[in-house]
Amino acid sequence: MIARFLTWAAMILISGTAPARADDLVIRNVRLVDLSARQPEWSEPRSVLVLGDRIAAIAPFAELPAPEGTPVVDGKGGYLLPGLTDMHVHVWDEAALGAYLAHGVTTVRNASGMPFHLSLARRVASGELAGPRLVTTGPILNSHGANEQLNHQIVTTEEEARAAVRWQYDAGFRRLKVYSNLTREAWAGVRAEADALGMSIMGHTPEGIRSGGMPQDKPFDMAFERFLDAGFVTIEHVESVVWHGLRDRHDRAAAQALAARIARSGTPVDPTLVAFRNLLHVAETRGTYLSRPGTEMMNPMLVAMEQPVYERWSKEPVERHRAAFEFYLGMTKILSESGVTLVAGSDAGIFTNIPGASLIDELDLLAEAGLTPVETLRTATSNPAMVLGEETDRGAIGEGMIADLVLTSTDPLKGFAALRRPVLVVAQGRAYDRAALDDLLVKAAGQDLGRTQANVFGGLQAQGTDIGALTGR
Repeated sequence: MIARFLTWAAMILISGTAPARADDLVIRNVRLVDLSARQPEWSEPRSVLVLGDRIAAIAPFAELPAPEGTPVVDGKGGYLLPGLTDMHVHVWDEAALGAYLAHGVTTVRNASGMPFHLSLARRVASGELAGPRLVTTGPILNSHGANEQLNHQIVTTEEEARAAVRWQYDAGFRRLKVYSNLTREAWAGVRAEADALGMSIMGHTPEGIRSGGMPQDKPFDMAFERFLDAGFVTIEHVESVVWHGLRDRHDRAAAQALAARIARSGTPVDPTLVAFRNLLHVAETRGTYLSRPGTEMMNPMLVAMEQPVYERWSKEPVERHRAAFEFYLGMTKILSESGVTLVAGSDAGIFTNIPGASLIDELDLLAEAGLTPVETLRTATSNPAMVLGEETDRGAIGEGMIADLVLTSTDPLKGFAALRRPVLVVAQGRAYDRAALDDLLVKAAGQDLGRTQANVFGGLQAQGTDIGALTGR
């Protein structure tokens, strides 16, 4: 495929007569950077030719003429990065997808899927719907317990777990998310059926049945370490790693030993620092943080359901959680220094985690934890591509690769604020200028409650959940 695109580009450069297609594009006068280099440096001005959904050619600024009829964007010496990936989101309504694009996010991994997400993914891929590429798990697999939620697909026995995994596969899902209450028997069923069907697993490492005194006085029913060889695509949330892997002990020496074991296993971690930081900010402000600018893009159904959680965190003690968050920052740095592959996820779409903007918040926090700017940008570009097995197509800018691009007017290696209002975003070859991105933000603030309810209730019914508790019927 790469050869085909390069041949096409060469023919254009020679003849200049190949017809332009609706989604072809030339971006002139932009600087590129190889984030995989030991000491990345911005290039001299380049031009980039996009044909369809692929990058067809990259050449010095003045050496790439635009094929006849092809739109030309003047990058004005700006900075072109691979499109960003948010590895942990929760999408409730299609309108929210535009908020991700508006912040340079061209791929999202939805971590709590329902059948309507499969339809959304197809509509985005076809160009019917503006949004980032949507990768999704199926419904969260969990057992009854402290972390059980209404949208989880509850399984207790091995056979129930196998049946749930088969149902997800038949529905069209190829990725599974597991949660912390899974019993030993349910985990065995999930793992066996996932292996049989070739499905991947991500999520919280299961603890098994939780009883009194766990984890401080006695170990979990299932030890964290057993999941380091279980083929997890990613383990989610640094606070969950601390809770399960360290039994909630804020012990630096133990953290270093655990990080070394995770690194040896090759299991990537998605810290989602912003998720806990936002909980902390709600406690610190006694709830006023819940109405900061941008929260109008939170889904109204989710906001209504989260009211008890908002009330709780508005009253939580600040100092204890502030100390915990400082340890989570330190743990993230230890993971990085130990050689653990980190990916950037925001948990956007739940609590008060704003779609799109929260990923840039996450990058800021990874830098605060001690990652260099380049290391931080890798967590949202090349690292997700590698973790998802897509490094030949995504996560970098190169001829033949998917045209997922974000253009900024200032150097993002000197501050991630540049990514909050990119000049241009190209998602699978489709270009959105700043005016189009602003329009998507407006639409993201108008999420459809009725559509959300229909999608979610339909999904819950499909997975066998009794929705009476949600509807009051």
